[in-house]
Amino acid sequence: MKLYSGPLSMFGAKAEIALREKGIAFDLEMVPFEMKTLYEPKHPEVLRVNPKRQVPVLIDGDLELFDSTQIFEYLETLKPEPALWPADPKARARARLLEHKSDEVYFPHIVRLMGDPRAPGAHEAAARFYDEMERTLGDREWLGGGYSYADIAFYMAQLFGDRMGAPMGEAHPRLQAWRERMGARPPVRQVAGAMGRYLLSIGRKLPAFLAKLST
Repeated sequence: MKLYSGPLSMFGAKAEIALREKGIAFDLEMVPFEMKTLYEPKHPEVLRVNPKRQVPVLIDGDLELFDSTQIFEYLETLKPEPALWPADPKARARARLLEHKSDEVYFPHIVRLMGDPRAPGAHEAAARFYDEMERTLGDREWLGGGYSYADIAFYMAQLFGDRMGAPMGEAHPRLQAWRERMGARPPVRQVAGAMGRYLLSIGRKLPAFLAKLST
């Protein structure tokens, strides 16, 4: 099994954390990346497999997948234990929805901040999403009840949110405690820490929580 990712790919990091949480043996290839040109020229295997021209790409024998959520689903079917979706159908549906909302509701506002640090409404939208996740978490340890892909997805998304100037605030103490629990997991620490060290190597500042993982 081989995963193509990138040093600053949020979605690639999601897939890599999932593989490591599952304990699945795989080869990792970081495709060429440079801040000015980003992922140009594209890696030929990424171009061949993914019509969207993006990492992550997972190759397992004759199976070729792209999209972090599709990779999640394959890994859960391939190796059901340790489970990273809840067993109960309704709990699983809610966790899947949380993963989707991290990618498709919250993260687009962070992408806008990447292009314009003062993008109208982006900071406010991120704060509203944190409020929602604070309520969703409640007194539980993990967003979906048990630890799941929903936690992996939102952890990586909020990492980029914090970096782009939309951090959690004083109104989100439970989420901040959740983030500490996430950072204590070896796969999360390994993948997020590697991203942090890459950012340091190119002279970027890190949020305090990420700096702790990057030493």
